[in-house]
Amino acid sequence: MISVVLPALNKVGRVVRLLVAAGLVLALGGFTPLESLLAPKSEPWPRWTAHDPASTATIAHDAWDDLLKKYLRPASDGINRFAYGRMNGPDRKTLDVYIAELSDVAIGRYRRPAQRAYWINLYNALTVRVVLDHYPVATIRDIDISPGFFSSGPWGRKLVTVEGEALSLNDIEHRILRPIWRGPRIHYGVNCAALGCPNLAAKAFTAANTEAMLDAAARAYVNHRRGVHVENGLLTVSKIYAWYAEDFGGDAGSVIAHLRRYAAPALAADLERAGGIDGYAYDWSLNGAR
Repeated sequence: MISVVLPALNKVGRVVRLLVAAGLVLALGGFTPLESLLAPKSEPWPRWTAHDPASTATIAHDAWDDLLKKYLRPASDGINRFAYGRMNGPDRKTLDVYIAELSDVAIGRYRRPAQRAYWINLYNALTVRVVLDHYPVATIRDIDISPGFFSSGPWGRKLVTVEGEALSLNDIEHRILRPIWRGPRIHYGVNCAALGCPNLAAKAFTAANTEAMLDAAARAYVNHRRGVHVENGLLTVSKIYAWYAEDFGGDAGSVIAHLRRYAAPALAADLERAGGIDGYAYDWSLNGAR
């Protein structure tokens, strides 16, 4: 009994310390969502740094590309929605086979551009599959399969094995993509199946198109209301910029500078006048098409 209770008490202690830290942040006058204290940090997993700069090998993502063309629905409000409820049996099999084929890739033998596209596509395909496995759901956070007493959602569950290593969505995003490629644009490529998230890309990432696609995704999100909006002189931004503030420079000024880089002229002018970030918002509703 003691062996069960003590770990639980340790977890409670960590949560209490986080709550105290959150109180200190607010007391000091900063506006930082509590989630930013709980968000996963970028922690490199050294084994995934292996790559072959001389490799000319490519990875086929045609199956994922075809599924996106068939089931992704760009809407008039600027948000791409996935028709989870319409996917038929054969196409679900195609998704499973695609993920299985990616899991068989010896990814350490490829160049960095091919690896980045691989990991982003694998993350997005796994996210779609985990939603399909539990559909219908109102939000991906209802898919409470992660291990750990205080864990929620599917992000901590091991969902795929690559090169003999079982990996979770958190592993792919926070231990591979973020620490290896470091740039903040990764957040515009991976999709968490929420309306508040940057769009699920309408086509597969490849070694050749990833740079352009990440730039386009950054512009689209920053210039959409769910990314950034100014109302009555108050600047509200997505909670992504708080959860992963370290990737965007570490403080409000750096986040605003990042946003100005991708903002259209009118928004850039508003950001120029902004004295700071006044609020954060995020919609966790599922990005499902009707």
